[in-house]
Amino acid sequence: MDRFELNILGCGSALPTFKHNLSSQVINIRDKLYMIDCGEGTQLQFRIMRLNFNRLSHIFISHLHSDHCLGLPGLISTMGLLGRTAELHIHAMPDAEKIFKPLLEYFCKELPFKVFFHSFNPQKNELIFEDRTLSVYTIPLKHRVPTAGFLFEEKPKSAHIIREMTDFYQVPVSQMKAIKEGADFITPSGEIISNKRLTRPAEAPHKYAYCSDTAYSEKVIPIIENVDLLYHEATFCESDLARARETFHSSASQAADIALKARVKRLILGHFSARYPDESVLLKEAKKIFPETLLANEKMTIKI
Repeated sequence: MDRFELNILGCGSALPTFKHNLSSQVINIRDKLYMIDCGEGTQLQFRIMRLNFNRLSHIFISHLHSDHCLGLPGLISTMGLLGRTAELHIHAMPDAEKIFKPLLEYFCKELPFKVFFHSFNPQKNELIFEDRTLSVYTIPLKHRVPTAGFLFEEKPKSAHIIREMTDFYQVPVSQMKAIKEGADFITPSGEIISNKRLTRPAEAPHKYAYCSDTAYSEKVIPIIENVDLLYHEATFCESDLARARETFHSSASQAADIALKARVKRLILGHFSARYPDESVLLKEAKKIFPETLLANEKMTIKI
């Protein structure tokens, strides 16, 4: 099975605590790393989790609140000190380049690699990045400033060759690629060997959705439907729902309601308010609605 893992570097909200770091995650797909958000202290968490700086080439910033992006200059500076030469790509709101480019020019004057900013429209659900194995889409969210979540979706994989069958029918190596992509095999005598006899289906592509920060919004449901794992903010419990509405955040029960309606496989709660020394109250609240719920925590790695 190919690696598709979520690493939690920080799952607290705006006020830092001794318990939680500010928002950041790293997706590991086949040993390529993709970062989501980069709050202060992210580079330290990156080291603690023994992640490889050189394998990180793309950073996705959900919005320009400080607890989601102020770790960028320090992280980039450290990459330069480590002698990185590969390009770094940052996907964020249009204002991100205006904010961070002058900082990088001042603090990282001799950076040995290029940093590219790619802007997206947070109000649209659209493809913003893809490579041979992965597509990343924006998820419009409902917050005090323009905000987008992200959907990470593996591309469909080729079927697996059944070696015993291809050997039996003496399938040439030159035709293996076509057979993996669905072609039948025609023997020298003209017999058609069905592709189903030569291959077995690949695993279904995996999907991960990140929704933080946001007020309750059912508009995300069609986008995140049936994902393998949903990270949804749960800043408040239901008793503080008025505060959640005021600050455009969600309660744990609202996150669970979204997970239920979107028929996701698992839900992970995060972006916890500092007012809750014990987040089990949030977990208990969510599990009443969506049993397949767990709490995020720093240094947690989840297989998707």
